[in-house]
Amino acid sequence: MFRDISFPEPTDKQKIAISTVVKELDDLRENWLNPSEWTTTRVLEFPGATDGPWSRFVIDPDTRGIGTVRYPRVEARDDECAKKLAKRTLTNLYNERPAWLANAHAKLDAAVAAAYGFPVSLTDEQILERLLALNQQRAAKETNTQVPSVRTRSSRQKTEDEMV
Repeated sequence: MFRDISFPEPTDKQKIAISTVVKELDDLRENWLNPSEWTTTRVLEFPGATDGPWSRFVIDPDTRGIGTVRYPRVEARDDECAKKLAKRTLTNLYNERPAWLANAHAKLDAAVAAAYGFPVSLTDEQILERLLALNQQRAAKETNTQVPSVRTRSSRQKTEDEMV
C-alpha cells in the first residue's frame, strides 16, 4: 500500500521556527482581512459542552461538562465597513500578492526548506523531484525494498508549432 511519507523530520528548533513564521503569516492575513479600524469584536454567549465543537470556548463547566460558550466574533463596525470588508477575501489578497505577503511566504518557505534540509534556491520542479525521491526512500525503508531511480525530465527544444 502506497502512502505519502515525505514529511520533514524537523528538529525542535526548526519546529519552533516554522510555527513562529506560520503564526506571523496568519496574523498578517487576519489583520488584512479584518482591519481593526473596520471591525469590532462581539462576544456571543450560549450553552455548550466541553466535548462539543465549541469546547475551547466553554467556561465554568458543571459536572456534566456543560458550561457557557463565550465566542469572540469579529463584525463590521457599520454598513460602510461591511462593504469594504466584503472585498477583503484571501483570493483577492493572493491575486494582489503585496510585498509583505510574498516576504512572509518566503520566510515560511525558507523555514520548511531548512526542515527538509533543502537549499532555499531550489525551483519548484527540483523540490518536487527531491520530495518524490524522499518519499520513495522512506517507502522503501518501510517495506525493505529497493528504491527505484527517479527520472528527471530532460529539456528539449520546442518545435515551431509548439511555440504558437
